[in-house]
Amino acid sequence: MPNLQQKFKSFNVKIILTLFAVVAVIAFFIIGFDYIETTIDLKHTALLLSTLIVLLAFISLYFLKNRLVDDLEIESLNKKIKELRQELDESIDNADYKTIYMANMSHEIRTPLNTVIGMLNMLNQTNLDDDQKAQVEIAEYSSEHLLQLVNMILDNTKADNEDVELNIAATNLEPTLFKLFKIFEYQAWDKDLEFEFEFLSKGKQKFYVLADAARIQQVLINLINNAIKFTNTGKITIIVDQKVSIDDDQIVTFYIKDTGVGMRSYDVKRVFDTSDKLDISTLRDYRGGGIGLSISRQLVKLMGGELKIESKENEGTTFYFSLQLKKTLNIESEKAKLHPIILNKFNVLVAEDNRMNQKVIKFLLEQQGADCTFAKNGLEAVELYKILDFDMVFMDIYMPDMDGYEATKKIRRTKKYSEHKTPVIAVSASAFKEDIANAKLAGIDDFLAKPIEVTKLKELLLKYASIDEHVID
Repeated sequence: MPNLQQKFKSFNVKIILTLFAVVAVIAFFIIGFDYIETTIDLKHTALLLSTLIVLLAFISLYFLKNRLVDDLEIESLNKKIKELRQELDESIDNADYKTIYMANMSHEIRTPLNTVIGMLNMLNQTNLDDDQKAQVEIAEYSSEHLLQLVNMILDNTKADNEDVELNIAATNLEPTLFKLFKIFEYQAWDKDLEFEFEFLSKGKQKFYVLADAARIQQVLINLINNAIKFTNTGKITIIVDQKVSIDDDQIVTFYIKDTGVGMRSYDVKRVFDTSDKLDISTLRDYRGGGIGLSISRQLVKLMGGELKIESKENEGTTFYFSLQLKKTLNIESEKAKLHPIILNKFNVLVAEDNRMNQKVIKFLLEQQGADCTFAKNGLEAVELYKILDFDMVFMDIYMPDMDGYEATKKIRRTKKYSEHKTPVIAVSASAFKEDIANAKLAGIDDFLAKPIEVTKLKELLLKYASIDEHVID
């Protein structure tokens, strides 16, 4: 408002001075005319003209000064705009770099992790004694925990930078979350903490609910991970309460309790706003909220709930939230019940440059009855496809010489593909939306993320194999 008043005042001054200049010019003509008509003498004429000239000079200087000020302001504004544009370009570059870095990190971590989980799966199929089975189980849960942490980082980055969309599907929460809690149980034991989880339900009848199970797990991963991190002694307790039903809706409440360092009342009020901006000293003395809390709050809100917190310093913290979810039929999908075994001869071409991953996918496919032929890059995959017959192609996206996108395009241009329409499945540790979209553009039929889930692999085999000729239940 003060700037507006100042500009208005300056505008009025300019109008007055402009009018004065017009009057002065008119006065020049009048004085000159009077002098010619000899109504005034030379002395008075010179005095009047000199006065008008001085006044006009002051007016000209005033306007010149304002013009210079305006020019300086314009120059300053242009400079500021240029600086802001440069900062915007740098921010965009940093955002692009962050996206590329996260994609590369995902690929670099998931690729060896796929090998670890696959090898443990292979080892678990052998004759092991009880102690060995327990050791393999711990290794499997530890690998799963590492995978959950990778997913947590990537999902939190996506949620922080993109508009998150919910993927609602029929879900049986208890078995879905049981494995997740077992993973954290081993992590808690590693810190000599007690870990307890419980599913509360009313009566024996349990309903499937329509929910985004992945987002619920993402929130729980963030909260449980922080609970373990900020607890040095005592116990972590997880409760999933499904006792309250309202007609066709199920109220599900999640409690994550710890006996950790807790928070001061000041920190409790600011935790959701500052959780992702904590400095190192904050983390070192266990104050504040921990990584991922503001994102967890956003996700819970997106699902129709509110993430709440109760905490007392040196006594512990409880996070809790409730979701109102629609009930659905208590029937498992046919896909979940089917365990297909491929009969007869089912040839699969696998394009994979990593030898360890070749062994893993070979083991998984042969368990289902498939016969595998391997190509170490896209060029080799195209040539093998031309000379041999395959019922399905599993195509790694990122390979030397020729990537999976280009190899798929070349396969689709062959005469053999036009006749047989061989299904091509992308297999990659990089499973971002952009990767999946590019796979579709290249003509790839489906996407299988690494580490490979056996159930997902079976679903794809069941979906694309000829059921009448190759698969039985």
